Amino acid sequence: MGVCPLARFFDPLITESATKGFYVVYLINPQSQQITLSLNQGTTAAYEGFGVKAGRDYLRRTAYELELKAGKFAAQFDNDPIDLGSLDALPQGYMAAHSFGKTYDANMINPDKFNADFEKMLAAYEFLIDQGGTTPGDIMLEDAGSTSIEESRKYALSKRIERASNVRPLVLKAVGAICQGCGLDPKIKYGYSGPLNNTPLDVHHARPISGMKEGETRRYMIPDDFMVLCPTCHRVIHKQVDASDLRQLKSSLNSGAFRGKKFFN
Repeated sequence: MGVCPLARFFDPLITESATKGFYVVYLINPQSQQITLSLNQGTTAAYEGFGVKAGRDYLRRTAYELELKAGKFAAQFDNDPIDLGSLDALPQGYMAAHSFGKTYDANMINPDKFNADFEKMLAAYEFLIDQGGTTPGDIMLEDAGSTSIEESRKYALSKRIERASNVRPLVLKAVGAICQGCGLDPKIKYGYSGPLNNTPLDVHHARPISGMKEGETRRYMIPDDFMVLCPTCHRVIHKQVDASDLRQLKSSLNSGAFRGKKFFN
């Protein structure tokens, strides 16, 4: 695959690798001396999953879906095809994966406009993360077990936070590998002796995001905003009216009030 000069900006909740997910990137065409600010996607994962031709088709579809989801944020940019001056697989993949952005002549850049566009693009990126990224709305609704798209987005964001590679190991190390709800210890219950990060427990994002303002939903403190729960307790706490109330979870476990309407939605 060919090499394309670029500079990328990732949110770790989406990806920490240029090979997958979506991110903000500056793509450079050295022949035309043009720089493109782009909302783009990792091409390697698409190529590996679908092959080169089908992978590019997939990237084009996803790029269009991201543009639609970004709405007014995408409207501040251009959605015209971009040219990176190469027929190699990697640059061609970036061209297919381009959702929206802006292209500049490298010799005629207005620094103030350049920086302002970058800030707008980061705002679009943040908005897309809060909207569930590339996950289709019907899938989010199914995963959340909800009929509310807003609630499903919040649930999807919480799950994304819980699974972030920079969250789980730090929470487990700080809190310990025992369920804070029922007290299940995988070492005693299952004889588990593997790596801490692979322990059969979940990390639960316990900070309520329902009342948080736009732009604040991805802020979290480790370990304060998290709990370590077994899969069963994790599922139960998400059914509570307040998914951050550990005392309520323990009370319901002790009383056996799983069928009551007092605690659960």
